[in-house]
Parts: sequence; C-alpha cells; structure tokens
Amino acid sequence: MPTYLFEAIDASTGKEIRDTVDAASEAEAQATIRSMGYMVTKLKVGKSKAGKGGGGKGRKPGRTFAIGGVKGKDLTLFTRQLSILQDAGLPILRSLKVLAEMQKPGRLKNSLLDVCDEIEGGSTLSEAMSKSPKAFDRLYCNMIRAGEAGGALEVILRRLSEFMERSESLKRKVKGALVYPVVVVCVAVGILTFIMLKIVPQFKKIFDDFGSTLPDMTQILINISTWVSNYWYLIPAIPFGFNLIIKAIKLVPYGRFGWDLFTLKMPVFGQLVEKNILSRSARTLGTLLASGVPILEALNITKETAGNVVLADAITKAPDAVKEGESIVSPLEASGVFPPMVISMVDVGEETGQLPEMLLKVAEVYDDEVDNAVDSLTSLLEPIMIVLLAFIVGTIVIALFLPLIKIIEKMNTSA
Repeated sequence: MPTYLFEAIDASTGKEIRDTVDAASEAEAQATIRSMGYMVTKLKVGKSKAGKGGGGKGRKPGRTFAIGGVKGKDLTLFTRQLSILQDAGLPILRSLKVLAEMQKPGRLKNSLLDVCDEIEGGSTLSEAMSKSPKAFDRLYCNMIRAGEAGGALEVILRRLSEFMERSESLKRKVKGALVYPVVVVCVAVGILTFIMLKIVPQFKKIFDDFGSTLPDMTQILINISTWVSNYWYLIPAIPFGFNLIIKAIKLVPYGRFGWDLFTLKMPVFGQLVEKNILSRSARTLGTLLASGVPILEALNITKETAGNVVLADAITKAPDAVKEGESIVSPLEASGVFPPMVISMVDVGEETGQLPEMLLKVAEVYDDEVDNAVDSLTSLLEPIMIVLLAFIVGTIVIALFLPLIKIIEKMNTSA
C-alpha cells in the first residue's frame, strides 16, 4: 500500500497541515484526509528522504552512532506497542514515527527512522524492515510479509509480540537460574584468593620457623598459594580465556557440532538446554505457519534460528521431504534428536491439518517443563554449592592444622 504525502488546511483552525497517509489509491487518500477534517491542497506519492539534500553522505538526520544489534526486550516492547497502535487503526507510517520518537538514541531508533524513509519512498513495511537486518531478523520480516499478504497485519503483529514475549520470558527464567551459582562462585573465588594471598603465607612462615616436614596436602596448598601470589592477575583472565577457546572451537564446523552436542548431553544442564531449544523451535515454526508463511520458508527460518547445529541438521532434511510430497515426520524421527512426544504431535497435526496448533501446544508443554527444570535446578544447585564450598574450606583448614598438630606434639614431647 503506497504512502501519500499531503498538504492540507484544518477546516476548524485554519492551520496548514503536512502529514502522510496510507491508501490504496489517490482517491482513497483524499477521502481519508477529508474524513480527518482537512481540505487537501497538495497530494503526491511519498518519496524517500534519502534522495533529498544531495548526495546522501554522512549520517542522516535523527540518527546517532550505534554499535551492535537491538536488545530483545526493546524489540519485544516495540512490537507490542506497534500491535496496539495498529489495532487502534492508526496508519502504519504514523505509528512508526510515533514509536521512533519514543525510542532512546540507539540502533532501534536509527532502524525505525530508516524504515520510515523506505516506506515514504514506496516500500512495503516488510521490504523496509528487511533493509535493517540488525534490528529485524528474517523471522520478523517474513511474518510481517505474511501479514501484509493476508491483509491482517494487526493480527500478525499481535501474534509476533506474544511469541517474542514468551521467548523473552523463557530466556529470563533460564538466565535467572544461573545468577545464583555465578554469584556464589564469584564470592567463593574472592574468598579463596584472599586466603591464598594473606592467610596461607602466614602459616608458611610458622612452618618454616619450626623447620617441620610438611604433609603432602599442606605442601600442595602452599604451592597453590605461591602460584596465586605470583600470578594473581591471571585469575580474572581464566574465564575470558575459556570463553575465547569456546568461540574458537565454534568457528570450526565440526567444533560447533561437537560443542552443541556436548551442551545437549552434559549432566544437569543438558536437559534444560534441550527443552529450551525444542520449545523455541516449535514456537517459531508454529507461529510462522499460523501466520501464513509457506512451510518450506518456515522450516528454513526455524533451522536458522534454532541456536543449535545438532537440531538444525535434523531439520535440514525436512524441506527435501516436503518438496517430494512426503511428511516432515519421517526425517525428524530418523534424526533421533526429537523426543517421541514431539514426533507424535507433529504426526497428528499433519493428519488433522492442525500442524501450527500442535506445534504451539508442544511449545507450551516444553515451556512448562523448562519452568519446572529451572526450579529444580535452582533447588539442586543450592545444596551442591554449599557442600562444595564446605569441602574446599574444610580441606584448607585440615591442610593448615595438620602441621600445627605435629609442632604442638613435638613441643609437648620436648617439654
């Protein structure tokens, strides 16, 4: 639907108005403007602002320097607000301009201003958003395109906002489950570092003064203390180094596959990772299909957004089966990655013609399982961390007091 730029006179106040309106034709645009209480003086199809001002060099007006992409929670909030404005019947261009003004300077504001320029130049919303991939990914743009094709953009936006809100909620719960162990580990590392730097060296001086033979446990503790004293600055670098190694491994195709397989199979956290990925993938595919996106395109998008190479490889063969007129159940079942419950639900969905609904039900089931897994993990980690810290501190205390006991025994014997 083209966007028209118009100049008009407000019939009630006599003020000159300059604005835009979306309409299928010039006649419809004039009728819409007159219904607003304006008298049209000038009307033309919108042109991109990028072509004005000569050359287009430098930063466009209203844009600011931005690094990285758009935060998930910001994009989710924007989508919900855009859905509300579309439900209220506001033209899409005006809605985008209103929301762009509300945004803080950054990537999302820049992208929305670019989208507005593209729409004024005659592009559709999906075309305009596809030119800002750092803000609007392929899944987002395809759902918008499906909404435009079906004439139900407000419905698709509502569905998309619900999808993003559930995804963000799930992500927050998983991250929340990791906060406690991370905080405990950081505090424990700080306390142990203090013990190694300040406490153990004092005991070492006592042992050296008495010239006693140290037990192996004590000697190992002193060696660790000496290393920490000499190379304490390497301790903060250990997690960063570990992170860099993981990133380097994931750059290699086989390394990425191996790491993703390890995350699925690792104890305690593996099931949580698997359920989270299955929930997200089922919701993505179900939402795309329910929004009218063709199944081949929906499968390819789901594969790209799976977040796990093992699962993505399992989905890769599904489009080939669909092209040959077969069911997608066979390749999914043959992969051995998807649980029987998922396979059964997909099979029933295909037979009854309710595949999107079944996929969304699968997502809801795994959402609940992720919630339960997060609660169980949090409850399980607390006693594990307490026992682990008690063991470490107890080992240090025993290692320091064993030589002291021998020294006291020698002093009593000599007395």
